[in-house]
Amino acid sequence: MKRRLFPLHTFLLTLLLLTACGAKPPQQVEYLPTASSNQAAVPTVASAPTTIPTNASSSTAQSASGTFTIDFSAETVGAAPTTFVPAVGYWIVGVDGDNPVLVVDGRQWSKGQPPANIAEQARALYGDKYAEFLDSVQAYAYYPFVVAKDVENFTDGEISVRFKPLVGNIDQNGGIVFGLQPNGDYYTIRASALEENLILWQVVQGQRSSLEWIRNTPTATGQWHELKVVINGTKVEGYLDGQLYLTHTFDAPLNGRVGLWSKADSTVYFDDFTVTPR
Repeated sequence: MKRRLFPLHTFLLTLLLLTACGAKPPQQVEYLPTASSNQAAVPTVASAPTTIPTNASSSTAQSASGTFTIDFSAETVGAAPTTFVPAVGYWIVGVDGDNPVLVVDGRQWSKGQPPANIAEQARALYGDKYAEFLDSVQAYAYYPFVVAKDVENFTDGEISVRFKPLVGNIDQNGGIVFGLQPNGDYYTIRASALEENLILWQVVQGQRSSLEWIRNTPTATGQWHELKVVINGTKVEGYLDGQLYLTHTFDAPLNGRVGLWSKADSTVYFDDFTVTPR
């Protein structure tokens, strides 16, 4: 009996029609291992001194100097992170080769949709004062970000992360959140692989405004980069791959929680999130 070729014919015809219409095939990014049959299912989630508790979670390490690092080595691949609280967007632990990383998958997230368990997550961050943060996130869920659980308040020092932009037709952004307040307002310095610029954003009630905008900052797609924020009183510096690009002076010293940031359809790997208080 001859095999029916109709399914292949249909596929080829569909592909030709899509090509004729100018449509692009979907970008493919594999960040979960597929060989293991027992792989965990992908979830549908979507001015005091710097305070870092001594009972930090198992995926973190704290040196004698106070440097605090999250490398995701003890996280469960295919699950939401335990070391970060996803406030907006789709965040999951994936792998880059054999190395566990944190992934923000912009293809899995729609604007204005915080995670289903955001109330529980907000309570974990701010205790009885979680309501204001929850209201802000639910009302202005525009930019994906996660909050480091074990850094309760950051004032002076350095925050750094390695990031690898993968895909995104609109954006390919990786950023560091700092000065996050209980009302949901924060600052972020972010790098863009598409635009090749470094920007300091202020986010108030979900609305961005740029405080510094630096062009010509090479950030290749598919390669690892290091982003670093240095805070000293009212002065903030932004570094990309070891080079100082951005400086800004605020009217008053900063404090608040810290985390990671992205935008729109960006799919980005993050690793080695490090906080060094001064």
